[in-house]
Amino acid sequence: MQTLRQSLRNQRRTLSDHHREAFARQLLQKVQQVVNFQEGQKIALYLENDGEISPKHIQNFLEDNEFSIYLPILDDKSLKFARIGDKFKNNKFGIAEPTSTDILNAEQLDIIFMPLVGFDTQKNRLGMGGGFYDRTLAFKKHQEHNANPKIYGLAFDCQKVEKLNAKPWDAPLDVVITPTIIYK
Repeated sequence: MQTLRQSLRNQRRTLSDHHREAFARQLLQKVQQVVNFQEGQKIALYLENDGEISPKHIQNFLEDNEFSIYLPILDDKSLKFARIGDKFKNNKFGIAEPTSTDILNAEQLDIIFMPLVGFDTQKNRLGMGGGFYDRTLAFKKHQEHNANPKIYGLAFDCQKVEKLNAKPWDAPLDVVITPTIIYK
């Protein structure tokens, strides 16, 4: 699994800046086709890191439509979500986190957009290997299928693999969205 993870991370890092920008724009169009945005929703994004597909156009769309946007922050071995603001600090992995006092648990969000290292057509997700999202979203395994938050994995098309062997602790995704395909 480690070699697959490294290979996929390398693939996404080798994409040119031109392709990254084009794919990020296409991603917003795909997101708008599948996500049912509603006024007052609390939505979590992420800051692009390690070659991940950028959600910046999604963020701009959400800001233009006055949605409440949250970013993940480390909370021991899981995540909480802080409202985006002007002030940031780097966590232990060097990833910027908002320094906000408006902090929510995942259960309080309506939508979570999360990055992926790899995925398959069954919406299984390969993450960075730390298990932060899996621990944070463990409650989703015991929820009704349509309950919030909706979990959308965002990735480049080159991150699709034939089959991932899901582990019992893996957090389920509702949808995987790439610049060209929506996997429901």
